[in-house]
Amino acid sequence: MRHDHLLTAKQLSRADIEAVLDRASEFAADPAAFRERHPELLLALCFFEPSTRTKMSFETAAKRLGGDIVDMGSVESSSVKKGESLADTVRVIEGYADAIVLRHPKQGAAQLASEYVDVPVVNAGDGAGHHPSQTLLDLYTIRENAGLDDLSIGILGDLKYGRTVHSLAHALTKFDARQHFISPESLKLPRSVRYDLHEAGANVREHESLEDVLPNLDVLYVTRIQRERFPDEEEYRKVAGKYSIDADTLEHARDDLSIMHPLPRVDEIAPELDDTEHATYFSQAHNGVPVRMALLDSLL
Repeated sequence: MRHDHLLTAKQLSRADIEAVLDRASEFAADPAAFRERHPELLLALCFFEPSTRTKMSFETAAKRLGGDIVDMGSVESSSVKKGESLADTVRVIEGYADAIVLRHPKQGAAQLASEYVDVPVVNAGDGAGHHPSQTLLDLYTIRENAGLDDLSIGILGDLKYGRTVHSLAHALTKFDARQHFISPESLKLPRSVRYDLHEAGANVREHESLEDVLPNLDVLYVTRIQRERFPDEEEYRKVAGKYSIDADTLEHARDDLSIMHPLPRVDEIAPELDDTEHATYFSQAHNGVPVRMALLDSLL
């Protein structure tokens, strides 16, 4: 992966994924041992949309490798507010940093940025498109809790606009995974994603009811219904609160079911589940640091 960009999970082979996850395990076991691994690293953070976990974990990853970050800051305080194009922005920032982490509201923005620079670009989310570094930490978490082969996973919620869902679905085609997609009819997987999964020979089923499939799941990946992506507020209201996971929901779940969520959550998972053995979403968020350390190490 040296000097490549990471734009979508589709570009990753099983070998690529396993190499990053294995390296992440080493970093997680003894993070202090790698503090001077990349003292030359200067990582540019360019976030055109809000972020907590992705932005902070990339910053932490860079610093734990011995490097540092430069932060573009908010759109309102940058030259983007003056009308500067994305192409010009990244071409300028390329001169300041060894790699660029980019989040942008427009699908395809990371691909466009990569065409104008020679340093690695990591897509940290492009609208409703892709979020491949999130996928790597998701896979790391799944592997730690359930394994990645002979896996039955339910992916619940906003499948239409959920970029974490699209990336994870593509990556799981590299493994022996049965993917169950649970959503309202209006939030089903986009046709383009379903086509890609079909072409990859994925084992995929679509459902509207969680109860039909819950007893068979090793992992339940819950997502927020993303109000900010809906073009029409009335359409959002029709599906808001459609799914909510609480103790009663899990009555027929397996004892070792792992519940994940890319966060932030709103009302999809009741706080009463946070201290149960099912809940892995906070450790999932924490896994972003060693995984992103491993990703930067690979790219550089």
